[in-house]
Formats: sequence, structure tokens, C-alpha cells
Amino acid sequence: MDELKKKLASIIIEKSFRYSPEQPFTLASGKQSDYYFNCKPTTLDPEGMNLIGGILFAMVEDADLTACGGLTLGADPIAIALSMISFQKGKPIKSFVVRKEAKGHGTKSAIEGGVQTGEKVLIIDDVITTGGSTIMAIERAREAGLLVAQVVVLIDREEGGKAEIEKLGVEVRAMLTRSEIMDIYKGKKGRPSPSDL
Repeated sequence: MDELKKKLASIIIEKSFRYSPEQPFTLASGKQSDYYFNCKPTTLDPEGMNLIGGILFAMVEDADLTACGGLTLGADPIAIALSMISFQKGKPIKSFVVRKEAKGHGTKSAIEGGVQTGEKVLIIDDVITTGGSTIMAIERAREAGLLVAQVVVLIDREEGGKAEIEKLGVEVRAMLTRSEIMDIYKGKKGRPSPSDL
């Protein structure tokens, strides 16, 4: 598992990570940061998706879950990766999508996918900073009658989001943390600098 996580971290560093102390990035929360994760190039990459699905399945295979999902768009490819790997491993876990806004027509549902009230589910996110999008996904899932067993995120930026989510009584685990990725990044590049971008 450690080797798979190192390989995934390498893909994230190559495709999804930027570091620029001289020109900080503005995050979705409005905060400024020296580093930025755009996980979609990794979560939509064939190798990245396969690694994510495999690591995530190993983390939750004994959790007796029926489905996984989170707030669109960040969670979608991660949930799909887990669903595919879980099917291949003979323990299928369905995927679902949590809409940012409920549909204004048809069923007017905030949740898309074949999940039913009372199912035990995993909430997924690509990155947590403040935890806001994950909290929204948990609340929408609970409103739909789903039982949120735990949360797994691809990257925890280690900026307090995990603690905020856990206030809802849900365990949060990360495939990788900012510290782990920064350690690998520094090991590959030496001290990070803008010229590394």
C-alpha cells in the first residue's frame, strides 16, 4: 500500500500540485495559499484513477458500505474509481452524485444514483481545506435518508477541515496529506521554488 500511495503522490505532484510562495493562489474558501491542488488531472487520469480506486477500496473493503459519493465535481471520478475496482474485487460499491443545487424539475433530487433510504454510504471528496463541500455532501446525503458511515478524501490540506467535518460525528480519513505530498515534493526537487513550476 505504501508503494501505491507513493506512486499516487508522484502523479499528484506531476499533474495536480503547484507551489508558488511569491504569487499565492486564491482558494475556493477565499484564503491565500503558497500551494494549490487541482486534483482533476489526477482523478481523471487512467493510472491515477486506478491507483485511487485500489487504495480507497483497501481502506473501506471491510466497512460494509453499499455506496459512495460526494459533491460534484471533485468527488465524481473518485467514486466511479472505487465502484469499478470494488466490482472487480467482487464486493461492489455503487456510486452516487451529490448535486450542488437540487434539480428544479422532475424528481427535484439532490442525489443522483441508485441509492435508497437507509443505505450505509461513504462520502468522498478530492481535497479538504475548510471542509465546507464535504459537510454539504454529508448534510444532503442525510436529508436523503442515507447513513453516512465515514468520509475519505484524496488530500487533506491539514487546515482544520477534518476537525470541522468530524464535529458531525463522522470519521474522516485521507489517502494522502499535504505534509506527505510536500515531503515527497521536496525530496524530488530540493527546496520548492517558483522555477519548479
